[in-house]
Amino acid sequence: MSNLDRQAALSVCGGRGFVVAEPVRELLSPRHVRLGESTQVRRLLPNLGRRMVGAWAFVDHYGPDDIADEPGMQVPPHPHMGLQTVSWLHDGEVLHRDSLGSLRTIRPRELGLMTSGRAISHSEESPKPHARFLHGAQLWVALPEAHRHVEPHFQHHAGLPAVTAPGIDATVILGELDGAVSPGATYTPIVGADLALSAGAEARLPLEPDFEYAVLAMSGRAEVDGVPVLPGSMLYLGCGRSALPLRADTDAGLMLLGGEPFEEEIVMWWNFIGRSHEEIEEARKSWMEGSRFGEVHGYDGARLSAPELPPVSLKPRGRVR
Repeated sequence: MSNLDRQAALSVCGGRGFVVAEPVRELLSPRHVRLGESTQVRRLLPNLGRRMVGAWAFVDHYGPDDIADEPGMQVPPHPHMGLQTVSWLHDGEVLHRDSLGSLRTIRPRELGLMTSGRAISHSEESPKPHARFLHGAQLWVALPEAHRHVEPHFQHHAGLPAVTAPGIDATVILGELDGAVSPGATYTPIVGADLALSAGAEARLPLEPDFEYAVLAMSGRAEVDGVPVLPGSMLYLGCGRSALPLRADTDAGLMLLGGEPFEEEIVMWWNFIGRSHEEIEEARKSWMEGSRFGEVHGYDGARLSAPELPPVSLKPRGRVR
């Protein structure tokens, strides 16, 4: 997934400056961003005052959109470094191509996981023909210093482990939840899970007290620890929880995101995660002039050009609360 913002801000994320070391209920509102010709996303991370949740550094929610007479998702080839992209669908299909030669159609509840490592490029598009509705989330996971220059690779997993209880089915996307472990490659202690709740369900989801967590609302009407969450919003929960109360008024879909607080400070701009302004600047130049990120074959259209990199204007970090 690309960040198509032509005025992308350069920001410092990670470290423990923004981590809340106790349970909280902090409701995050999205910023609306146009993605391609007919897709608008609700961007939850990075958010004002909330940059990361564990290693999760970027969260977009889109749909459900009726694209029967529209091109749907059309994201031209673009670069990534220092991160993993996670594609997760509730409705529709997305065709993934990358500079490794990967070609895969990702369908609902299937994991598309691309580890950029040192450098990769890819495109995403709704197939032709495509389903009427498109609904899903695109997320990034920051890679720690020890692994951020790994060789790029792509994984597709159609079958994922599940945790079930009365009224709730949890699909483990990344990491581990209640003993169920995803086959997706991870580089930090992390969890991502899709939660399907039935109308009237009440459940308590087991959590790791050392993790910080957030819940993204995908559909329906649900309460997370007593807080109503509407589709397209995200509730930040802080750390220090061993369980999370959930309740659904209707059938509802949520995504649980969590992990150990990311110790390292990172610099994030456009589609890159690095450690300095100079490193980001070099990556932009390589994309515009060089071959470091490879070439995506088969996409019908030109690749994205990088926006202008703003001057350094990084703000001081906050404190642990």
